[in-house]
Amino acid sequence: MSRTRTIPDSQIFSAIRTLLAAGGDKAVAFSAVARATGLAAPTLVQRYGSRDGMLRAALMAGWDELDAATSAAEADAALSAKGALALLKALDGDNGDPAGIGLLAADFRDAALRTRAAAWRTRVESALAIRLGGGAKGREAGALLFAVWQGQTLWQATGERSFRLKDALKRLT
Repeated sequence: MSRTRTIPDSQIFSAIRTLLAAGGDKAVAFSAVARATGLAAPTLVQRYGSRDGMLRAALMAGWDELDAATSAAEADAALSAKGALALLKALDGDNGDPAGIGLLAADFRDAALRTRAAAWRTRVESALAIRLGGGAKGREAGALLFAVWQGQTLWQATGERSFRLKDALKRLT
């Protein structure tokens, strides 16, 4: 008979993503996650099977969280250019990348993770296109605005200043 889990997967996944953010892929080991969560390493092996399985489960859960945040942002953002900016701002949150988009996108060796990332990008680009008038011009502007936003997010993490998305949107519309 199996024991009751005392720590939910969501807490373990949060600890794994914290380790990833602090030390990269090599920082995630059963022993490190065990120290961070208080679970025994064999318990983690039993739950996830392998280090890669544990890492993949944490990243997939992160994509699930990002999908939920995207749904909420889409529901709240008006169907206008200002709504497009509001959508991206909601996904950015207060600190520039709360959902850890950069972290989730850091490892695309796994085909399922690549597929999740591509589907999410397509979804956000489509949501932007709708808010930028639809049609071919809206799709192009949405794709460009998404690329600018992701570039800005990447470089902000290094402390670099860049232009405002509002200025990019003015040039695109």
